[in-house]
Amino acid sequence: MKKVRAAIVGYGNIGHYVLEALQAAPDFEIAGVVRRAGAENKPKELESYPVVKDIKELEGVEVAILCTPTRSVEKYAQEYLAMGINTVDSFDIHTGIVDLRRTLNATAKAHGAVSIISAGWDPGSDSIVRTMLEAIAPKGITYTNFGPGMSMGHTVAVKAIEGVKAALSMTIPTGTGIHRRMVYIELKDGYKFEEVAAAIKADPYFVNDETHVKLVPSVDALLDMGHGVNLTRKGVSGKTQNQLFEFNMRINNPALTAQVLVCAARASMKQQPGCYTMVEIPVIDLLPGDREEWIGHLV
Repeated sequence: MKKVRAAIVGYGNIGHYVLEALQAAPDFEIAGVVRRAGAENKPKELESYPVVKDIKELEGVEVAILCTPTRSVEKYAQEYLAMGINTVDSFDIHTGIVDLRRTLNATAKAHGAVSIISAGWDPGSDSIVRTMLEAIAPKGITYTNFGPGMSMGHTVAVKAIEGVKAALSMTIPTGTGIHRRMVYIELKDGYKFEEVAAAIKADPYFVNDETHVKLVPSVDALLDMGHGVNLTRKGVSGKTQNQLFEFNMRINNPALTAQVLVCAARASMKQQPGCYTMVEIPVIDLLPGDREEWIGHLV
């Protein structure tokens, strides 16, 4: 089996788990890791791999797995696609996905590359579940209830607010797809809590949800990366009423995001140039190995 050469871009929580997922995958080899600090203070688990500041320092990269904050995804993806390198990311601002797809689609096609965006678990694998439920019960309502658990995207967004020293954003489901955001922060010296809290609530990540900001002595004492989802659809198949479907999971947030990213990186090697979301690619392309063997096993 020819192995795909993948680069990990960013080495926070998701990057660490992407490393483990790539190490466990039979069809990948790790080209290296791109991080702001480069090889400075190189973690022990990266001793066997090149660690650089610029992806141009790595050899033969076929796909870049972007483990960066959502708001920097477009910048990195544009740069790497223009180099002919496939990209995958876990961009999680639902309202921005269509625009990002349009933008990256043009770049990817112009340079013969593939981009798969929003390849986490929501958006991402949950999007595939929602699509399937919509297909088998075309008329009806789907509720996606997240949590309770830590939202990585929301937490990163809080950490970017001026005056925030440390942060944790918890998502609490209240039912019917409505969520409460519980944000716990430590403040930097010289900042007023009321002003920082107002800035958090005005951020696009939080502006549409009930958000509570609390000042705590230690965010680390509260940290738990567990999360989950309850996805329910009640609808109609043909003319038959009362079709009810439910999907549940409880997960380690960054570990599952990383695994989906690696699956998407694999699928990127099987698509025509362009930008895709996960609902647009054949699910069998997420799997390694022989297609007919999977068909025999799964169908």
